[in-house]
Amino acid sequence: MLKIRDLNVHYGVINALKGVSIDVNQGEIVSLIGANGAGKTTLLHCISGIIKSTSGTIEFENNDITKKNAKDIVAAGITQVPEGRRIFKGMSVEENLLMGAYLRKDKEGIKKDLESVFERFPRLKERLKQNAETLSGGEQQMLAMGRALMANPKILLLDEPSMGLSPLLVKEIFKIIIDINKQGTTILLVEQNAKMALGIANRAYVLETGKIVLSGTGEELSNSDEIKKAYLGG
Repeated sequence: MLKIRDLNVHYGVINALKGVSIDVNQGEIVSLIGANGAGKTTLLHCISGIIKSTSGTIEFENNDITKKNAKDIVAAGITQVPEGRRIFKGMSVEENLLMGAYLRKDKEGIKKDLESVFERFPRLKERLKQNAETLSGGEQQMLAMGRALMANPKILLLDEPSMGLSPLLVKEIFKIIIDINKQGTTILLVEQNAKMALGIANRAYVLETGKIVLSGTGEELSNSDEIKKAYLGG
C-alpha cells in the first residue's frame, strides 16, 4: 500500500533521513519507534508532502507521490494526525471536525462520518459548540484524530498520539487506534511509548539518527534484548 525506498532528507547540511526504506501493507498497524530527533516526524512530513525529500521515492497504491503537494496527498487517502494535536484555535469542536472534510463534496457521506466520529468520541459531541482550545489534552487528541478521520483516509499517520497524556488516557487512545484499524483504516504510528506501540503493531521499525536499524513483527521487537535495553527499560 505504502512503499518508501531509499529516502533521504536534508535540512541544509544536516542529513535527517539516510536511505530509509519501509513498507506498510493494507490493513496493518505499523509502528515506528526511536528516540527524540531520530527523524520519525520528518518521515511522516515527507509522506504527507509537508517537506520534500532530497532523493528516494514514496509510492502509495502503486502511484508515485514523492513530489505531490500535501492537498493531493490528502485527496489520495493519506491523512496525518500531527504531533501536539494542532487543533484550530478560536474555532469550535464542530468547525475543527468539518475542516477535516474540506476536500470532500459528498454531504451525506460527511454527515455519516460525523456521526461515526461522535460514536467513537462521545465527549466531542457533548462539546460540539465549545472552543476547541478549551478542551483537555486528551479531548484535543480525540479531536485531532476525529478531524483526520473526517477526511475518510485509507491510511492514518499518527505522530506521538500519547504525548502528554495520563496512563489511563494513553490506554484509551490506543484502544481507539486498534478500533480504527479494525474498521478498515491502515495505520502508521510514530510513538515514543515503545511498549504500547509494539504491543499493537503487526510490524515495526526502529529509527536511529535517520536510519532504520531494526525491523520485524511487534512481538519480535518486544522480545529483542536490544530493544528492551534501549526502549523498554529492560
